[in-house]
Amino acid sequence: MSSKIIHTDHAPAAIGPYSQAVRTGNTVYLSGQLPICPETQRPVNDTAEAEIHQVFRNLRAVAEAAGGDLAHMVKLNVYLTDLADAPKLNAIMGEYFTAPYPARAAVRIAGLPQGFRIEVEGILVLD
Repeated sequence: MSSKIIHTDHAPAAIGPYSQAVRTGNTVYLSGQLPICPETQRPVNDTAEAEIHQVFRNLRAVAEAAGGDLAHMVKLNVYLTDLADAPKLNAIMGEYFTAPYPARAAVRIAGLPQGFRIEVEGILVLD
């Protein structure tokens, strides 16, 4: 099965040997998104809330570049440096997703690049 690389200028550029997303058949695998503003390529890390919003805006941009949207998201993996941010994550996630919600894992990790609090990766299934 062939794969198609997904790229958009409306999400942060890949800074290593990886793609923003890869589509294989009707499944799209989205690389982890950090809270980086795509227009400036600068960090957005004023508050946990600002980081969470930016991550979901970035995911939405990649999903749209793949021909879908966040409603097509079936799985999210969320990496948090502080699980105390989970209630904020849940509240903000409710602004970007509606039922039926994607499956999700939320994992506490020791650290992320540039001191970020959150990274999120996901899987879309397109019609």
